[in-house]
Amino acid sequence: MNSKIEAALNEQIKKEEFSSRLYLSMAIWAEINGFPGAANFLYKHTEEERMHQMKFVHYVNERGGRAALMDVEKPQDKFDSLKDVFKQIFDHEVYITGSINELFGLANDEKDYTTANFLQWFITEQLEEENLMRTILDKINLVGSDKAGMFHIDKELDILAASQGSSQQ
Repeated sequence: MNSKIEAALNEQIKKEEFSSRLYLSMAIWAEINGFPGAANFLYKHTEEERMHQMKFVHYVNERGGRAALMDVEKPQDKFDSLKDVFKQIFDHEVYITGSINELFGLANDEKDYTTANFLQWFITEQLEEENLMRTILDKINLVGSDKAGMFHIDKELDILAASQGSSQQ
């Protein structure tokens, strides 16, 4: 495996691990702040991000490289509101999309079409993630600070979490 590609993929492993830890931190916050549905949803996303990390780990190793773990900063653990949580999630997903796109560009520049092909799954996944988080954030913005509205959003997030459990790859 090309050393540039290997280094970039290992950096993505670190980003996916941070994503998992960030969502875990957010899930803990949601759980202790009276949003059990959001907590359940975020716990599921923690597992999903870990699965993404493992896809990269296995890919690097299977291609003859060596997956490496790096130090990961501690994620934020205090949030102002559920809206704050989902705004940060959306921004983070946009950041991860950019990172995946950069990886795809590097793979093409290095003529590593196998890696470019591998990354296609993540490109599609990121489109879905951004859309999902944007939709949730739009709904939170729609209800504003209305407690009944937030109650219903929390219930909807719990339903989404249950459906994620049955559709994980």
